[in-house]
Amino acid sequence: MTVLDSRTEAPVSEPVTDADGPFSGASDALTGVAAPTMSTVEDLGAGRGPSWLDGWLAAHGGDVVAWRRRVHAHPELSRHEHATTRFLVETLTEAGLRPRILPGGTGLVCDIGSGSPCVALRADIDALPLTEATGLPFASTRPGVSHACGHDAHTTALLGAALALANAPALPGRVRLLFQPAEEVMPGGALDVIAAGGLDGVDRIFGLHCDPRLEVGRVGTRIGAITSASDLLELRLTSPGGHTSRPHLTADLVHALGTVITGLPALLSRRVDPRSGTVLVWGQVQAGEAPNAVPQDGVLRGTLRTGDRDCWTGLEPLVKELVNALLLPTGVGFEWHHQRGVPPVVNDRESTHLLRDAVRAALGEDALAGTQQSSGGEDFGWYLEHVPGSFARLGVWPGHGPKKDLHQPTFDLDERALLVGVRVLVHAALTALTGEPSAS
Repeated sequence: MTVLDSRTEAPVSEPVTDADGPFSGASDALTGVAAPTMSTVEDLGAGRGPSWLDGWLAAHGGDVVAWRRRVHAHPELSRHEHATTRFLVETLTEAGLRPRILPGGTGLVCDIGSGSPCVALRADIDALPLTEATGLPFASTRPGVSHACGHDAHTTALLGAALALANAPALPGRVRLLFQPAEEVMPGGALDVIAAGGLDGVDRIFGLHCDPRLEVGRVGTRIGAITSASDLLELRLTSPGGHTSRPHLTADLVHALGTVITGLPALLSRRVDPRSGTVLVWGQVQAGEAPNAVPQDGVLRGTLRTGDRDCWTGLEPLVKELVNALLLPTGVGFEWHHQRGVPPVVNDRESTHLLRDAVRAALGEDALAGTQQSSGGEDFGWYLEHVPGSFARLGVWPGHGPKKDLHQPTFDLDERALLVGVRVLVHAALTALTGEPSAS
């Protein structure tokens, strides 16, 4: 989920680079380390076909798990996914595919098959600035960086789907792989993919995201909004400062901060339709050092989320109006920054029906689960501004023990979900290309 406010501009207007393009400065940590050997891994969809998919997973299911562990041990932050990109390029190239690196140097696009229609499958490849605390033998080797959101699973599930599809006797069209960088920063690496032509010629798009509340072997789908828009807010205040015994001779900066902290959410609740699911929560406030001194500066930061696309478009001017009204009587100086983040992910009805058919074909009727709209943000929404598609939740909870939430140092997943992800993505592509469930 998108949580950070950092973005380095990438030259997205340049043509996409071929697979043998620049890797200067990329770490060899991923490509230079032997993958751990995996003897067996349970395939929850074994025997449901197609036969070439069953055969590929029987032979390479252990490889998929090994890939995930390798990527997990060597996480990379947004727009620094050089070793991850190199690993993906080399693996895809060895399979006879021709991946193209995005202009920013990380992430890639790769087509399988030819002609039309064209269906895109997307995975995000970046990690979080979070220290891992799982104690796993393949835990992150990079202090302060970890795959605590499951992007390592997304990456390897799509890589497995790619190699399985490349092994298919024939495809009724074209499948485009989008290995996307920088999902964890606003406004998201999806915009880089789009700017580089990643959606050109694409008719429909699908994606999966780990869900630690859903049992492995199940997939949560939803028609309509499944995530929310997410913006970042920052307020910087200034005051002449002074003694707390004489607040009337200065501008009381802490009082002004408190006015916004409590007043802005309250006012928004009366100016925005409550059915929109609009939520403003402050996550950081800083001001002052001494209890008897009015500070000269302070900062307040938080996130503003809404589940309604139309509401999102009008929030920025409304919030600015309310902040001005709240602070005008206080006499403090202020700068208000409202950074638009990502739109809601709004699943297309037809695409979601196709995805549900794919889940049934891949795993059976019992694998289907409903899911609620989340207040979290996800830049997959940018793709759905351009083409129809559907985004689903991949169950990763083993069915016993605690449900370890995303974006936590202890997050982990049941690795059987990796092969479930491969099957669902392959069937999603086949079902969307033919307009009907893939034959077993």
